[in-house]
Amino acid sequence: MEEDDVTIREQNFHSQVREYIVCFLLFAVLYIVSYCVISRYKRKSDDQEDEDAIVNRISMYLCTFTLAVSGGAVLLLPFSIISYEILLSLPKNYYIQWLNGSLIHGLWNLVSLFSNLCLFVLMPFAYFFLESEGFAGSKKGIKARVLETFVMLFLLGLLILGIVWVASALIDNDAASMESLYDLWEFYLPYLYSCISLMGGLLLLMCTPVGMSRMFTVMGQLLVKPTILEDLDEQIYCIQLQEEALERRLNGTMSNSYFHGNSQHHLYKELDNIRNQRNKLERRKKASAWEKNLLYPIVMLILLAGTAISVLLVALNIVYLLVDETAMPKGSTERDIGSASLSTFGVAQAVIEIILMFYLMVSSVVGFYSLRIFQELTPRKDDTTMTTIIGCCVSILVLSSALPVMSRTLGITRFDLLGDFGRFNWLGNFYIVLSYNLLFAVVTTLCLVRKFTSAVREELLKALVVHLSFQSSIPSSVRHC
Repeated sequence: MEEDDVTIREQNFHSQVREYIVCFLLFAVLYIVSYCVISRYKRKSDDQEDEDAIVNRISMYLCTFTLAVSGGAVLLLPFSIISYEILLSLPKNYYIQWLNGSLIHGLWNLVSLFSNLCLFVLMPFAYFFLESEGFAGSKKGIKARVLETFVMLFLLGLLILGIVWVASALIDNDAASMESLYDLWEFYLPYLYSCISLMGGLLLLMCTPVGMSRMFTVMGQLLVKPTILEDLDEQIYCIQLQEEALERRLNGTMSNSYFHGNSQHHLYKELDNIRNQRNKLERRKKASAWEKNLLYPIVMLILLAGTAISVLLVALNIVYLLVDETAMPKGSTERDIGSASLSTFGVAQAVIEIILMFYLMVSSVVGFYSLRIFQELTPRKDDTTMTTIIGCCVSILVLSSALPVMSRTLGITRFDLLGDFGRFNWLGNFYIVLSYNLLFAVVTTLCLVRKFTSAVREELLKALVVHLSFQSSIPSSVRHC
């Protein structure tokens, strides 16, 4: 009997070690990729090892950690769905026994924990640490900046605590709910993260439809459009003449000191725009026939199909919500996986769901940076400040943390939310979930209609303006005749 207990303990120990190793390897890969991405956009600084350089490096490491957690949040649902389908297809394969329910639940709990840690501790610490200089009268240095940062974090925590208490008193004026706020770990942080998740879901609702319509423009800029009734050689020749004329004007302003300043800067900016146009035309000329005539239509059709399928799934989910209570998003605590497929059409539907999730995430990021409010956060290669990087990491973390909840709420997947993701209070509210689905379907449809009819509307507006101007130019005597 004791040998059996020892064997069970050894198996549990080895399974725990295996899960830790798998989680560490997955996070290490995400961390390396995140570090490469941030290094590509971070503004290059001097190699001098001063105080500001150390602070920037620490803030960069914290931003890299946050971006890696965001990547983990994006991959949660795809990894879980793939694991379910693999275990369903190969239930007794020895080489995939490490892929079990305990590992998947552990990943969801770790991502939830690290998301809270990054959102409420690490990112505020990175921002305050970057902006701190030490208290007045104290000795300058890293220690003084760390002390000021911790004081600011403490004051921020008190402020958020007071706001949540006031919100709780307004929403649920109950003594039990107020007393539960003293339970920091079991109620306060999950309640606060639930509010952040709701705001992230609303941000996704605002960004994703805009991003879906914007994706057609972005892909049109990245790909080579078909050349229909266009003479590229003539356009390139005209651009070259404009470029030569601007270069002659710049040489004239360089010799004349009176024209230095804004006019010269304007000419340089105009010259760069013309050179960019020439490069685009030359790229279109050098592109192969299949790239111009086949790749561009295929990509546009894929984007249109992805958007149409997303809207169709949301419409079907609205019908399910109205007729079936089980369509409501909910959490799950079951440890056994691979017993039944979560997809009606098996692996094919699972692949489509995963593709749609990535499409939603990319569209939300594109839509986020397309909104005027957040355009200042757009990163630029080798010229992005650490403050902007912190803002980008926080925004992507909020979007990615809300992606699993949004995918389940919209009915993109039927996979139940695990860990703390299934404990959000607003998920059980039928009216919030139904309104969320209706708004997504309506706003996405309106954005697509506005996108594809914009050219027609512009031409009609131009024709109307020309007609009105022509009517106003005719004398009144002629009009009466």
